Amino acid sequence: MIFIAALLYSAVGHAGASGYLAVMALLNTAPAQMRPTALILNIAVAAIGTVQFVRAGYFRWSLFWPFALGSIPAAFLGGSITLPGTWYRVIVGAVLLLSALRFAITLRAPDEAKRQVPLPLALAIGVGLGFLAGLTGVGGGIFLSPVLLIAGWANLRTTAATSVAFILANSIAGLVAKPAAIHAVQDIAPLWVVAAVIGGLLGSYLGSRRLPSPALRAVLAVVLVAAGLKLIT
Repeated sequence: MIFIAALLYSAVGHAGASGYLAVMALLNTAPAQMRPTALILNIAVAAIGTVQFVRAGYFRWSLFWPFALGSIPAAFLGGSITLPGTWYRVIVGAVLLLSALRFAITLRAPDEAKRQVPLPLALAIGVGLGFLAGLTGVGGGIFLSPVLLIAGWANLRTTAATSVAFILANSIAGLVAKPAAIHAVQDIAPLWVVAAVIGGLLGSYLGSRRLPSPALRAVLAVVLVAAGLKLIT
């Protein structure tokens, strides 16, 4: 399941944190283990995806840095906060449901950039998404990408390249904020990292050269809804 999540998510420019959280929710993983595990898997897959999309020529520094400038310190702050188990499950469940909505909204998003992003707005969006990323263990890219597409600030592949680099930066900040949490990671995590890396290599290679299909996003939305409802209920 970790391999499949990494494969599917990396193909659309994400690292798969919400998918990994979904898998761990279905396996009844303890909340204290979920966030650091998701961040570690995220860093591995996002690093691969960033390299792939940069090599393919779709990364734009001018689009990335305003969002990252606001998000990195906010992700560090969010990562330093430990929520009670019940609250964490509810918040992560809501994140998964919103992630599913993200895929539904962008099924037919136009593949073109129409305007430049205003700097103050990019900074504000980065702060909000970065804090949420650090707090829950997701990279924030799953929310950044629909914003970029719907606002017309980037096309699909540039959105994917920006999102995966955004995820990498936030995931590192979230993990560094509370390094002691790494000790809570499950013993099986190294095998999960191997599965995620293999899936990330394959998915990001395909995604950096082919547009993701609406059917792929729809499947991911169904999985996220199931896992989100399981956490909340």
